[in-house]
Amino acid sequence: MKQTVIDLAAVRKFENLEFLAKQLVEGFITGLHQSPYHGFSVEFSEHRLYNSGESTRHIDWKVFARTDKLFVKRYEEETNLRCHLLLDVSPSMFYPVETNGKVTFSALCAAAIATMLQKQRDAVGLVTFSDKVEAQTPVRSTSSHVHTLLLHLQQLISKPSPGKNTNVSEVIHQIAQQIPKRSLVILFSDMLSRNEDTAGLLAALQHLKHNNHEVLLFHVTDKKTEEQFEFAERPYVFIDIETGEEVKLQPSQVRDQYLSAMKAFKQELALKCGQYKIDFIPVDIQEPFEKILLNYLIKRGKVR
Repeated sequence: MKQTVIDLAAVRKFENLEFLAKQLVEGFITGLHQSPYHGFSVEFSEHRLYNSGESTRHIDWKVFARTDKLFVKRYEEETNLRCHLLLDVSPSMFYPVETNGKVTFSALCAAAIATMLQKQRDAVGLVTFSDKVEAQTPVRSTSSHVHTLLLHLQQLISKPSPGKNTNVSEVIHQIAQQIPKRSLVILFSDMLSRNEDTAGLLAALQHLKHNNHEVLLFHVTDKKTEEQFEFAERPYVFIDIETGEEVKLQPSQVRDQYLSAMKAFKQELALKCGQYKIDFIPVDIQEPFEKILLNYLIKRGKVR
């Protein structure tokens, strides 16, 4: 599959996110059909296997004649999906500051997923949050609604306005209580919060699973600097993007401790997500965006 590396600086200058998202999706679909993943499709089956004991009323006998297998016709309320896109817009998501990289990457991927959802006639809603819900749209499948949703994302990229603090767990608990039906919840976040421990973050994710939602967590980082701490050995002034606190040091003074702490944090996050049956997808913003869409398609195919 041909992979598209996103120039995040160029995305910020792009004036029509809706057009860009459609172009990216069309390129992805074309590449998908030419790749080893050609079994995936953006048009999903409208049948499911017949379960012994249920009514035979909706069996598709034409399919049975061709395949010798019993399939039941799915109707719109069965096949259509409700998807909630949760996008962290706390200050740490606007790193690196030159491109507002993590939030720019996440907004573009959310736009592409919303575009694919519309193609599949699925309903989608968007929530942006920091320590509170910043913006929230209804969950609908109309083209006008998705257009409005993409305008929200466009505004986020073209006129960045970070929230003041981070409270991922409180917002996720709030959203979990608001979602009435079984849905697919896709979260874009670095999961970094000064005032929350990992246990609190994971308890919030577990709340979503407890309510029978399918959860896809894209853990968004700038891997080179945030995970590998690749800084040249010279004096730096490191600035906390949330508090403005400054620390003057050379990378070697803290590198070992930093790498150890970051590795432990990510391992715990991945382990607990596995235990809770939450799809945990580590994402480097320098990677091709196809990774996001492919993982979304895999999860979409499983949600029945």
